[in-house]
Amino acid sequence: MKRLVVITTHPIQYNSPLFAMLSKRGKIEIKVFYTWGTAVEENKYDPGFGKIIKWDLPLLEGYENSFVENTAIDPGSHHFKGIVNPSLIKDIESWKADAILVFGWAFHSHLKCLRYFKGKIPVLFRGDSTLLDEHRGIRQLVRRFFLKWVYAHVDRALFVGENNQQYFIAHGLKSAQLVHAPHATDNERFAEPNDLYETQALSIRQSLGVAETDLLLLFAGKFEAKKNPLYLLQLLTAIPDKRLKILFVGSGVLLPQLQAAAEKDQRILLMDFQNQQGMPVIYRIADLFILPSAGPGETWGLALNEAMASGRAIVASNKVGGTADLIDPAINGLVIDPTNDKDFITFIKLALDDKTRLKEMGRQSRKKIQSFTYNHIAQVIEETVMEKA
Repeated sequence: MKRLVVITTHPIQYNSPLFAMLSKRGKIEIKVFYTWGTAVEENKYDPGFGKIIKWDLPLLEGYENSFVENTAIDPGSHHFKGIVNPSLIKDIESWKADAILVFGWAFHSHLKCLRYFKGKIPVLFRGDSTLLDEHRGIRQLVRRFFLKWVYAHVDRALFVGENNQQYFIAHGLKSAQLVHAPHATDNERFAEPNDLYETQALSIRQSLGVAETDLLLLFAGKFEAKKNPLYLLQLLTAIPDKRLKILFVGSGVLLPQLQAAAEKDQRILLMDFQNQQGMPVIYRIADLFILPSAGPGETWGLALNEAMASGRAIVASNKVGGTADLIDPAINGLVIDPTNDKDFITFIKLALDDKTRLKEMGRQSRKKIQSFTYNHIAQVIEETVMEKA
């Protein structure tokens, strides 16, 4: 059986189920090396949420894993020299890996592994960067030249979607080197168990003072500039209809501004950060999920997957990497320009007068997301490893 080493910085709620599935399927052996070191388990402060976050899902169960000693002076995934693992290459060779899969190159140890193992064993790469935030100029040309050198050390790249594919091609990878492995969440966890979630969501909706005839929009995530939650306040100004309400769920640096706005407009509702186990209900509280990100760096938007699996219509900005793959305009949602709210205003006004349209979009969302699964990603990884190793 072929042996695959996965190199990634820390346990992530969207990746751990994939690792567990690969192990359970038993077609390849897998071991995950977490390069941030054990300190990542002790310090769960998330600067985006502005608080300590402890996910309520098991992130280390069902697969072999190891936390590699990180000797960085300032450890963390926020800069290149934050991940320094002197023993990593030796650890990988000792485990006798037949191939490696590296998540992200922009860390000292990760780039070192790409360079060291290229030509020795197959090097697979997983990243979800796009060209959406590029600005033409000398800096962009220099960066492109550098990234072509980086990706010359990759044998196969597992691209997540159309925008990510274009990014890899722009940086020198050939079509034959690219394998489609779309981002996924646990669709089954968001599936409706005998109307239980809808019933719970209705109860919460009523407790918030939202009537059945109201149109409730949901923003869930980090209250930060990149996510652009303040964009939705413009919508309330443009549409004074009292039936329109917006629920902000999360935390972050922009919370005080949202709280100040909520004091002036009762249509603005706030709810603290909700952990993963509660999100299937949270998505169902609203009629529409919105991700108005302005970027830079909104590489996919996995909340869209979750909202779709929860049967909701979705709206996202053209700065969100996953929109090209997840949204069929007028079928399951809308793609908006975060610098222009004209189309969004028209969309919402129509929805205020006919919410049945959103319900049909929600059904189309649930149908479409069924092809974005961990099973698909696992199969792609297995086939790539067995072919190349």
